[in-house]
Parts: sequence; C-alpha cells; structure tokens
Amino acid sequence: MSEDYKKRFSNQLKNYNKKEVTLTKAIKDYINPGDRIFIDSGCSEPIELTKKLIELGVELPDIEIMHFLSLSDLDYYETAGGIEDLFRHNAFFIGKSLRKYIKAGQADYTPMLLSEIPWLFKLGKMHLDTALIQVSPPDKYGFCSYGINVDIVKPIAESAEYVVAEINPKMPRTLGDSFIHMDDIDAYVVTDHDIIDFNYGEPDEVSQKIAKFVASLIEDNSTIQMGIGQIPNAVTNELGEKKDLGVHSEVFSDGIVDLVEKGVITCKKKTIHKDKIICSFVMGSKQLYDFVDDNPMVEFHPCDYTNDPYIISQNRKQVAINAALSVDLTGQVNSDSIGHQFYSGIGGQVDFVRGAARAIDGKPIMVLPSTAQLKDGTMISRIVPFLQPGTGVVVTRGDVHYLVTEWGIAYLYGKSIRERVLEMINIAHPDFREELLEHAKKWNYLYSDQKLPSSINGRISIYPEKYETMKELKNGKTIKIRPVKPTDERIIQELHYSLDEKDRYLRFFSPVKDFRHKKMQPMVNIDYTTNMILVVEYSENGQERIVALGAFFKTFNPSLAEISFVVHKDWRGLGITRFLLKYLAQIGKELGYKTFGGSILIENRPMLHIINNSGYNLKLKKIEEGVFEFAFDL
Repeated sequence: MSEDYKKRFSNQLKNYNKKEVTLTKAIKDYINPGDRIFIDSGCSEPIELTKKLIELGVELPDIEIMHFLSLSDLDYYETAGGIEDLFRHNAFFIGKSLRKYIKAGQADYTPMLLSEIPWLFKLGKMHLDTALIQVSPPDKYGFCSYGINVDIVKPIAESAEYVVAEINPKMPRTLGDSFIHMDDIDAYVVTDHDIIDFNYGEPDEVSQKIAKFVASLIEDNSTIQMGIGQIPNAVTNELGEKKDLGVHSEVFSDGIVDLVEKGVITCKKKTIHKDKIICSFVMGSKQLYDFVDDNPMVEFHPCDYTNDPYIISQNRKQVAINAALSVDLTGQVNSDSIGHQFYSGIGGQVDFVRGAARAIDGKPIMVLPSTAQLKDGTMISRIVPFLQPGTGVVVTRGDVHYLVTEWGIAYLYGKSIRERVLEMINIAHPDFREELLEHAKKWNYLYSDQKLPSSINGRISIYPEKYETMKELKNGKTIKIRPVKPTDERIIQELHYSLDEKDRYLRFFSPVKDFRHKKMQPMVNIDYTTNMILVVEYSENGQERIVALGAFFKTFNPSLAEISFVVHKDWRGLGITRFLLKYLAQIGKELGYKTFGGSILIENRPMLHIINNSGYNLKLKKIEEGVFEFAFDL
C-alpha cells in the first residue's frame, strides 16, 4: 500500500481493520467446494481476488462462477493447470475471456434479459454463496461506491451469503444507487491496480456510414441509449450538431464524454431524471473513469431499474441503438449467436427495444454491416433468407422497428411480410439482392414477377414422464418424485456437497471430497430402460432443490439391480426413503428385475432399519468386515 493511500484512507478504514484479510484468506475462508460465486462485471473485475481464486482452484473443485461480462485477459483453465471441469463458468453475457470455452463446451451461457437477472437472486431462484466485488474506498460514513459497474453487481451482492471486496483507490466513486456500506462487506483486501481499459477501436468506413444513417434518425432533445458494439458507439461521432440530447443507457463509453464537453449532451430536456445521465455501467478509458468520478451529472443504478422498459418508456424521444449479427427477410433479429455457437448475449437489447417502442416518439434502431467476411476471405450476407440453423431470435419480428446497414434504413414496424422483404432487400449488399429476391419469390413472399429497382444481374433413451408423481409428507410439505434429467447435474452436486463427512462415508464407504462433472455425468445421463434414478424435488419461492434421491442400477446378473439412497439431513425421518424403495420396486418389476440388493455399512443404523423393516423377505443377509450385504425378491 502506498504512503499516499495510507494517509488518505487510513481514517475511513480504521474502524473496519478487523475485516481486512490476506488474499488467500479472502478466498479460502469465504468459498468452499461446490459453491456458486459471482465475480464483478466488465472493467470492474476484481483482478487480484480472481487471480488468487484461480491459483487456489485445485483446492476448491466444482465452483460455479457467475459472470455478466468478463473483459479481463485472465485464463481460468490454463492458469489452473488445464483441468477442464475444475471450474464451471456461467455467463449471462459472453465476454472475450470465456467465448472460446463456451464454444468448446467448457462453460455455460444463460440467456436472460438484463433487466430480469437481478430478480433471479432477489427472489432466491438462484442461490449465491459469495460475491467477489471491487469498490472504491469508504467515505467518512463507511459507504463504498461500486464504481463503474452497478448493473447486476449491487443486487447480487445484496443477495449473497458473503461479500468479499477489493478496495481500490483507483476505482472511481460514482453516485446514484451505487453504494455498499462497510458493514455489509464481510472481508476485504486493499489493492492499487489500474481499472481495466476498454477500447472499441476506430470505426471503419462501413461503421461510419451506418452511424450517419442512425444520426439522421435522432432528433434534437432525444434521449439516447447505445448498446455494446463498435457501431452503436460510432454514432456518437456523428451527433456533434444535435442539441440538448440526454442519456438513459445501460452502458456508455468515451464518446459520451466528448459530447458533454461539446455541450451536445445536456440532459436538460429529459422527461425523467432531468439534468442527469442515467446508466448502469461504463467501459472505456481513464478519461471516461475520471469523468464519472464523483460527477453529480452521472447517476448509476442497478439494471433492474435502468433497463426496466416501463422506466425507459417515460423518456420522450428515447432512441435505442443496438447491434445485430444477422437478420432474416422478415425482420427476425439474431444478436447472440452464429449458428449453434453462442457469441455474446441478450444483454439489455430487448429491454431498450421495447422501452423505446413504448416511449412517445421513441425509436428502437438495430444496426449491422450488410456483410461479413469468413476466415477464408469469402464474403457472406448478414441479411439472410432465413436464420442459420441454431441461431437464436433475440428481437422478434413483432418488436423490430428500424434496421440500418451501410446501404440505408429499413422501417419494418406494422409492415406486411411483402413490404418487409422489399425493405430488407434494399438495405442488403447489392451482390446478394438477386439471391434474396429469388428466395422470397420461391416462398411466395413477393409477387412472382417481382423485380428490383436496380436489378442487373445414436438413438435416445426417452424420458419416462409416466414415473413422475407427487407426495405430501407428514410435515405438510409436498414433494415431487421424478426420474433424473441431464439438467439435474448441478443440483445433484449441491445435494452431495450438503452431506457432511460422516454421511459421505456411510454413502460411499469413503469420505469423498468432490463431485465433479465427470463423476456426476453418469448419474444424470442414464438408460431409463435398464437403470433408474428418482430425484425428490422440493420447490419453495420458485427455487427448486433436490433433497433426496433413490436409484437402482443394473449388475452383471440381468435379474438383479443394486439400490442406493441419499437424503439431505433436514429431510430425514419423513418416510422419503421408504416411499422411494417401494416406488423403485414397482418400476424395477416393470423393467424386468426380480431382485434388489446392496451393501450397507453396519454403522448406518437408519438404513439397516429401513431394509430390515421393508416388508420384503431378505433372501441374502450377511455381514462381512463391517458391511451388511442383502438381497430380496421383488
């Protein structure tokens, strides 16, 4: 820690010295194997905490790491020794550091509207153990600012069991609904590294042309939003002659600073939050970070507020500018994937398209270059007859209004398919217009003689839904019993991690330490014609948990299946295992088994009691080396 830092912030931190920990303790004391954690977003990533997490990764298997947008150069997999299933990342928006891993199937993508992500955590639909965040130093009242990222970070930190913070004097102190008190931070480390820089680069000729078209749609006194992407941000270069613009946007970059300094952005004509720039996060250079630091003109809010379409719609002349990857002839917009490969995310695009559409004189605008170049140099059209198989529709044809390429502007709202097709062909690259026309004519979207104005040239085991059933327990709670599904992997991991060391020993005959993907995979991908795993699911406040499971598995003897059970300690003594045993016997008979068997450690008295009092006559019953072996006819 620098001497300057000590002098400046020692007073603010002196009352909280007991919460200061080393990086190692920050990770080891607040993160356990199998936890779900969140790492602060975008340019606010807590670099030192993240590095230490990666370093200690082999001691913390099966952590699920939630991200909104990861922009650092840290490589979780290679740095951690290349262990594929050590961490499992789950991104709400795919940043550069995770894109190749999602493509390779080593990380997950959760598509959600940005405005709705906080509610996953607020309502308890997704439990979070620990949030790793980066904040500014506390003021004299003990409040730290979340700085340049409030977005989903603030609501997630408020929902997490533990909050561990990097306190960094280089983090700007931003204003608005952007603070966390030191009392709500469980532990902190002090760092002094630069905030991540982000640069879209200089816009190319195509981007400049598109930006000019977009600027022609923006009236004086409009309130603007720019999504992530080079083209939306290139628009700021073309707004120098506008008057009294405002900003209500999830994110903005350096171009907005220039327009404020030129007097173009004043926010004086805004309908709500007059005189204020409203945002959720920023990403850019030190110039931008200095601009937002302690600037009363800029207010940061969580994205469930900034991206709420109702709030957005209250801005008269709200303009939303967002980028697309491809669009079909009817106006279906793809923004997050290239075929089956996920590339970015939904983000706040839909929120602002719908919010701007509802605003008085609002304009939702989608932008894209008309072509893309493949690695082999081949040029393809981004305006396509139909979206590539696997491609997701982010903005529906019912939501789309304006579409802009370097060839012009198409307005599709309220237009028929025939009208839309013609609009889209006219903003496509000329080299592809005839081809698009022929497709449209073949599908009878257009008249058969339509011309263009300038025309010259291995078998799956089916899920057995019939075995789903409900049961009310003697504690009054209702559980659902159903066959296991591949999507259960994570919650089955959570059930196993909830077992203490003794429980694990009784279940597995050894104190198993981890339940990684490779171990769980056979438990969720089963052949329902020979094996059965029944999970017991309990739903509360919209959150589903697996609290028990019972299973039988085929053996070398075609008429014999081996059974096993796991029950969370809070759900024992309610008759769950007895019910599962009876139900498994019914299913086992249907699948052709005649005998169930298994092994139980003699210390496992509750399980011994259930088997001995099951109502079945045990035809095998022996004890060897502390293990009770049994078998009974069905």
